[in-house]
Amino acid sequence: MPDVHPFRDAPHLKVVEPDLSQIFSPLAPEDEQALAEAVRLLEYTSMTARLTHVLGKQISSIGSLVPMRVRNIANKAAAIALKGAMKIALKSLDQKPGSANTLYHKTLATASGAAGGALGIAALPVELPISTTIILRAIADIARSEGENLKDPQTALACMEVFALGGRSEVDNEMESAYFTARAFLAKSISEAAKYLASQGAAQESAPVFVKLITQIAARFGVVVTQKAAAQAVPVLGAIAGASINYAFVDHFQGLARGHFTVRRLERKYSPEQIRMEYDRLVAVWRENREVE
Repeated sequence: MPDVHPFRDAPHLKVVEPDLSQIFSPLAPEDEQALAEAVRLLEYTSMTARLTHVLGKQISSIGSLVPMRVRNIANKAAAIALKGAMKIALKSLDQKPGSANTLYHKTLATASGAAGGALGIAALPVELPISTTIILRAIADIARSEGENLKDPQTALACMEVFALGGRSEVDNEMESAYFTARAFLAKSISEAAKYLASQGAAQESAPVFVKLITQIAARFGVVVTQKAAAQAVPVLGAIAGASINYAFVDHFQGLARGHFTVRRLERKYSPEQIRMEYDRLVAVWRENREVE
């Protein structure tokens, strides 16, 4: 297994005193700290940085050089993988007590990546649905540990939402929160899907409301999958590289899930408006005082 710390490849959110001490926070100190970590995970980590850390500097700019053929393969594989993940999310997420077992899911994903690594990008359409299912289970595990009820259909939709948090679209405003931009982008579709679930009691992933939601999520998930595909297309160490890439892949989405469900937990404890205001303040503090450790 590659020697990768879950978040070592990204800068840490370091709020420099006296800035925070001079601004009243409505949150308890432990909640302020949790929200600050969520900001770091949701705004200041990237799949490219993780891939660069595990595979080397040559990966850092490869995303901009991906051939159209690779992009098409990645986007088609992403859509298929998300359709399968949606089916699982709607029918079989388990509500079990306990803390999130992040290492278990990394191990499964690493094994999946190693199996497909020798074939490179040709294995992506087969390997990605497996990895995406593992990631969904990992996301659900984290959601449960943050107090979410996995029997609630809206929690299932929130789990699927995480796949849209990993990549900015070309129309995103770089000065605004990438996280809340993604949530706003999906808000209407998620609301429609939730209403459909409430009225139907059971659902098929092929229903139009879910097809629309999957298409929107895939547009963003495909950005990260393309980066993964680009890395797999580099002639490196086959199975070892495949394992490293998948480790980074699941690690990335576990971090996003932790940030996402931390924000949701705090929204339940306080209010969405209060947490959004404090989140934006922390983003502003980061921009003014950021330091790379």
